[in-house]
Amino acid sequence: MAVEIKKVTTRGELRKFIRFNYEFYKDNPYSVPDLYDDMLNTFSREKNAAFDFCEADYFLAMREGKIVGRVAAIINRRANETWNKKTVRFGWIDFVDDPEVSRALIDTVKAWGRERGMEEIEGPLGFTDLDAEGMLVEGFDQLSTMATIYNYPYYPAHMERLGLEKQADWVEMKIYIPDAVPEKHRRISEIIARKYGLHVRKLTTKRGIIKSGLAHRIFRLVNEAYSPLFGFSRMTERQIDRYVRMYVPVLDLRMVTLVEDAAGELVAVGISMPSLSRALQRAHGRLLPFGWFHLLRALFWRRPRILDLLLVAVRPDYQGKGVNALLFTDLIPVYQKLGFEYAESNPELETNGKVQSQWQYFRTEQHKRRRCYRAPL
Repeated sequence: MAVEIKKVTTRGELRKFIRFNYEFYKDNPYSVPDLYDDMLNTFSREKNAAFDFCEADYFLAMREGKIVGRVAAIINRRANETWNKKTVRFGWIDFVDDPEVSRALIDTVKAWGRERGMEEIEGPLGFTDLDAEGMLVEGFDQLSTMATIYNYPYYPAHMERLGLEKQADWVEMKIYIPDAVPEKHRRISEIIARKYGLHVRKLTTKRGIIKSGLAHRIFRLVNEAYSPLFGFSRMTERQIDRYVRMYVPVLDLRMVTLVEDAAGELVAVGISMPSLSRALQRAHGRLLPFGWFHLLRALFWRRPRILDLLLVAVRPDYQGKGVNALLFTDLIPVYQKLGFEYAESNPELETNGKVQSQWQYFRTEQHKRRRCYRAPL
């Protein structure tokens, strides 16, 4: 039978849209499910501050009454204005290995975008850069992370058959924790600290981070640091409020390092945490009834040997000057003490030489690659 595309209009249909991914990958050892409640908030026009400048609809592909695919169609008007283009994004795309299904989904997003005056399609992308982005094209036998997309190996071939071409690639690295801070790394950090009058600052209380406004300053620094990167749109204060509420409560402050100048101005930040990949798999995408136990166990009681580098940001006027060395000279002894074997870099643009160069004194392994595709409408 032909594929039917159904627009999501009810909460029940949205629940099916979210849970399709978990059901589709529940027996896959590498896929990491999203938390259901987080996804509800992400897709909510009331709760997701990105809807201040985004428009979106969600679609299910049906055959004989059964869901065989899903996709979100998104317009980020702020990103389009920033980059002077008219682009519709496709995100949260999943489909069975059937060209008719993938074509129906992509054609739906194209038509939706044309109706709104768009001129090209690209994806997979979310509302903003803090959503998971990029289709996996290498590393299908590697454990995913909570911040990234996992997809079956046949997905990229479907995109290429549909005439979509590479727009940008991200690579992901395993960075092995050394037995000691590399000597060259240590010397660079000492030189940079003296030359620019920089110092490391450690945080003590989560409540103090929020009350002092420091958490918001960190995300404003991210806005500055990431603004030149592909597809980035600056976070609003309402978005920052949401991310502060989401992330600060689960941080281990030992694994958060700030770099400040002599005046106390924020120059760089490094935030990492234990990998929640296995815990999220055990939680089956839900906090209740027992999912919270698996997450807390991984965060505080029985940490995995894998570390996630959630965020590394350096103020633009200090980029390329070796400031990252101060962050990791402080963090490496913490990683050693907590027993981590290696860190997951999460996606880094392959063209971002400044980011790639920070790993030159470490043993690394590039183990994943993901891609953003594009095509004219």
